[in-house]
Amino acid sequence: MSVEELEKQIDELKQKRDKLEEKCDTLPQCEKDDGCATCQVFKDIESLDDQIEKLEEKIGDLTGSDEED
Repeated sequence: MSVEELEKQIDELKQKRDKLEEKCDTLPQCEKDDGCATCQVFKDIESLDDQIEKLEEKIGDLTGSDEED
């Protein structure tokens, strides 16, 4: 899989995440302090973040860049 394909997948996942974040802000449970713990939308956002991170790691492996935080 090429770097361009991986970047396209990342962009698509980020768009999905942005839509979920917008939805998340309007949910009633988001007004509660522990709302995120019981929110399926929040869990979906975390899942997308994990997928994005894995794809970014693949890009790093393909390009040979070792970005350390």
